[in-house]
Amino acid sequence: MELGSFGVWTGGRTVAEADRPEVAQLAEQLGFGALWFGFSPRLTDMRPMLAATERLIIATGIVNVWHYEPEELAAEFAALDQEFPGRTLLGVGIAHPESVEQYARPLTKMSAFLDGLDRAAPPVPKDRRCVAALGPKMLDLSAERSLGAHPYFTPVEHTRYARERLGPGPLVAPELACVVGEDPGRAAAREYARFYLRLKNYATNLERFGFTGDEIAAASDRVVDAIVPQGSPERIASVVRAHLDAGADHVCLQAVGVQGVPREQWTALAQALLG
Repeated sequence: MELGSFGVWTGGRTVAEADRPEVAQLAEQLGFGALWFGFSPRLTDMRPMLAATERLIIATGIVNVWHYEPEELAAEFAALDQEFPGRTLLGVGIAHPESVEQYARPLTKMSAFLDGLDRAAPPVPKDRRCVAALGPKMLDLSAERSLGAHPYFTPVEHTRYARERLGPGPLVAPELACVVGEDPGRAAAREYARFYLRLKNYATNLERFGFTGDEIAAASDRVVDAIVPQGSPERIASVVRAHLDAGADHVCLQAVGVQGVPREQWTALAQALLG
């Protein structure tokens, strides 16, 4: 899929249902290639955003595989793709043990879920889905069974590692949370990061890339600055480009702390990234 180099992220908890067509139109008008919609949306939630735009890719970032049956998801995908051909990308993820009561054997669960998407009538094509992946085994699965990986809450070093592990073909499309503004915004970034730093999957992944348990527990400046860049649009754009230089194909940006239509933040980021 032609995602372009840059996308944006929002979700059902940050933008009201009535505002979603406007959000999609804004992303398309600013020149972003994809709008990623999060918090495990139903695919039926995507239709108003697709209908409001002409070419924008709408991606799920991500659907929680514990909350959906694969056959049901495949049927909803097929209905959207029939109406808006080639414009929906299905991002799926395994979530976290802290948020899913029945969480167990994540690699097995994800593999079985992808099997279900393959068996559905019609199936979800391999090149129309991607997998939220952090560790080496889930990264490998993302390349073998989908378009590639959609990591989140990762430093540039993880992007470099993912590209080296997966080689030149599979998609590497990290999501990057950021705090946009001339003020450095580290306090807002730290407040946001603390929630994710308490989740085992993210903490373990950061330890793979040289952050200590004490740094993670304290939400240190080094951790926060690596994961949630803050400051001017140009400063954030430099981190985006570092991910691209490290091997990312596409980076989607989440403006932290914004409720509703993030017109100011997305416009500023588009000017820094797209000119």
